[in-house]
Amino acid sequence: MELKDLYRLVRKGEGDTLEFKRKASHPEKIVREFVAFANTNGGDILIGVDDNGNIPGVKYADEEIYVLNKALATLCKPRLKYEYYIIPLDENEERSVVHYSVPESKKKPHYALPDEKADWGKAYVRLADKSIQASKEVRNVIKFSQRKNGRVLQIQEKERLLLEYLGQNDFITVSKFQEISKLNRYKASRVLVNLVVSNILKINPSDKQDTFSMVPISLD
Repeated sequence: MELKDLYRLVRKGEGDTLEFKRKASHPEKIVREFVAFANTNGGDILIGVDDNGNIPGVKYADEEIYVLNKALATLCKPRLKYEYYIIPLDENEERSVVHYSVPESKKKPHYALPDEKADWGKAYVRLADKSIQASKEVRNVIKFSQRKNGRVLQIQEKERLLLEYLGQNDFITVSKFQEISKLNRYKASRVLVNLVVSNILKINPSDKQDTFSMVPISLD
């Protein structure tokens, strides 16, 4: 990436595929951004850029890379793929921006661990310009969508009840589906996840409460 390309990218501002970080001083938090991008649609992380789009750069790019790569190797399960590049901000290369490119993973969901000794951590997904913790339903959708052998969906009474509700409402939550179906949370969640994996519903992640809505019907 050339300097003009960096400026063009920064002008877009943070969003669902772009994150700015001033430094890698808290690498355990930045790992969450990597995990979120890998679990969603991929993205770019720029080290040396302020949240407001200013580009002060970093003085020792190699040190930033060392700290962050070590954290990614020890605080992420399973390990994810990424590439990184150093973009000098001047001819003397006194300050630079480190550009990390994270593709959508084929091995998701990935988890960010709280420390090196932890066996398991939390999954994150990208929502607009935030990385939010993935709910159980989001994790299951990611997990089951990765499997090559799709599930055979049977539309039964509870599914019909759900689809009738969505015929009159824009969305539904797990708790609302529990209420109208009289199912426990586990079974209500399973029905919703199955419909998402079958591409009948889509899940809308939220840092408060996920919602489920109908997949729009294409007329093409």
